[in-house]
Amino acid sequence: MNSKYKESKLIPQNPITLMTRVYRYVLPDVRAQLHDWRAMAESIPDPELKKQALASLTTKQFHCEGGAVYAAANLEQRHVLIPLIVAFQTISDYLDNLCDRSTSLDPRDFRQLHQAMLDAVDPDEPLHEYYEYHEESEDGGYLTQLVKMCRSWIDLLPSYALVAAEVRLLVSLYCDLQVYKHIQHDQREQALFEWWDEHKEQYPALKWNEFAAATGSTLGVFMLFLSAADRNLDEAKVSLIREAYFPYVCGLHILLDYLIDQEEDLVGGDLNFCSYYENKDFAVHRIAQIVLKAREKVAMLEAPSFHRMIIEGLIALYLSDPKVRTQPEVKQMSKQLMKKSPLTRLFFFFNSKWIRLIS
Repeated sequence: MNSKYKESKLIPQNPITLMTRVYRYVLPDVRAQLHDWRAMAESIPDPELKKQALASLTTKQFHCEGGAVYAAANLEQRHVLIPLIVAFQTISDYLDNLCDRSTSLDPRDFRQLHQAMLDAVDPDEPLHEYYEYHEESEDGGYLTQLVKMCRSWIDLLPSYALVAAEVRLLVSLYCDLQVYKHIQHDQREQALFEWWDEHKEQYPALKWNEFAAATGSTLGVFMLFLSAADRNLDEAKVSLIREAYFPYVCGLHILLDYLIDQEEDLVGGDLNFCSYYENKDFAVHRIAQIVLKAREKVAMLEAPSFHRMIIEGLIALYLSDPKVRTQPEVKQMSKQLMKKSPLTRLFFFFNSKWIRLIS
């Protein structure tokens, strides 16, 4: 076997190999994909939809770049994984913008918009009219094209049938969260509590806000996409991936996101799941416990060092964010979480600072 081909199939085992692949292959490919979607977004007829599509592509580019790190674990399949991850994440970011900026507080509107995410991961289902309850609807086929592209790339994943049910479950939970968090402010908490009542028996170790946070991450979906590129995948492996990523890796991802956004969310009147902890010490304790549980679970996966790098990379990425410095309590919490950091986390911490500096 050609050594270069062999190398492309090996999962990175250390931060330097991972970041070399990210810089050399992943980031250029992601940016090329985003360039194409931006060109289509420029042609959207409705000015508000065009504005939100372009804003999501510009301000949330790092979501696609971060998600596409999973393609670095299988360079041979990056021509499928990167466009799939970018298209799916772009749907998510665009719909998030539409719901955040919407004058509507109609849960039917939010549910119907997010049907696009369910359609994107289920190639056998018919397409829907996503703007049925939305004030603006003339997007020139932008959202439908994103959905169709996801489906076309999914058709090229040899083991997708094995992960399809788990992907659909995670996407369904994500869509539920987006509906409940965007409805009228005086109804949000009650809707979330009732939703938690439906699921709490399955996750006795979690608090309601931790479950809600976990549903807001797309990392579990991306990991399942990656696993579906493996022809030797089996049901046992899928089950272990699901258990590791949801709720633990996914929960860590979004709790860190909310941790650094507390001031911003307070000003904007947005829900922040970290604000529901009794105090900052308890928040640090709970996040640290989720880190430990995530590490324990990923140790049972193939190439555990890759998944540990994902965990350490998340901690480093969020705690190195400039927002941390401007919030004294968050800064203190960050210091507590960074105490006794392993070398991998420190590597990603300074690497994240460097990327922001040169960007």
